[in-house]
Amino acid sequence: MSGALFADRFAAGRELAVRLAKYSAQKDTVVLALPRGGVPIGYEVATRLHLPLDVFIVRKLGVPGFEELAMGALASGGVRVLNEDLLAQLPDAKELVEKVAAIEGVEIERREREYRDGRPPRVLEGCTVLLVDDGVATGATMKAALEALRRQNVDRIVAAVPVGAPQTCAEIREQADETVCILEPDSFYAVGQYYGNFSQITDDEVRELLSAADL
Repeated sequence: MSGALFADRFAAGRELAVRLAKYSAQKDTVVLALPRGGVPIGYEVATRLHLPLDVFIVRKLGVPGFEELAMGALASGGVRVLNEDLLAQLPDAKELVEKVAAIEGVEIERREREYRDGRPPRVLEGCTVLLVDDGVATGATMKAALEALRRQNVDRIVAAVPVGAPQTCAEIREQADETVCILEPDSFYAVGQYYGNFSQITDDEVRELLSAADL
């Protein structure tokens, strides 16, 4: 790719599809996008590689009153990934996790219904998963998704993003079987700075893209 910017998420997805071309039309391979921003990326990858597309929803479990502090994450299928080091420092940690997980679980269920229109999630056991997002800064959501997918007995996980902080991409390489990160700029500040158009993706757009990809 020439230049430092992707025009938008669709352009970034097309570039990512080139890097993932060896998975084109591969049996038991699925593209999982982290919504919302990862869905246009996943749409381009899935349609160009002739693979099915689905979403994998991960919600952070923030400490009440200090939501930027993640106690862990809750993923599609009810899988929890917990930050045990942080929980050891919190009073009533178990109760806090249960309270926040209940709230975020409702949101995951809402998004599952909203995005799939009642269609069940794909069975992932034994599959190769191309897990995509529009970029990684701290990588907390991607890392939680990787751990959650391991618990679903997938065969292989490829983490793929157009851009990411170098240290985060290095950490993800330790978790995934393969990692594709097109840009790893030393001057990384935020994912959005590498996109010409980084406007928010709506629930309606997510649903439309999943439908267009023949989920």
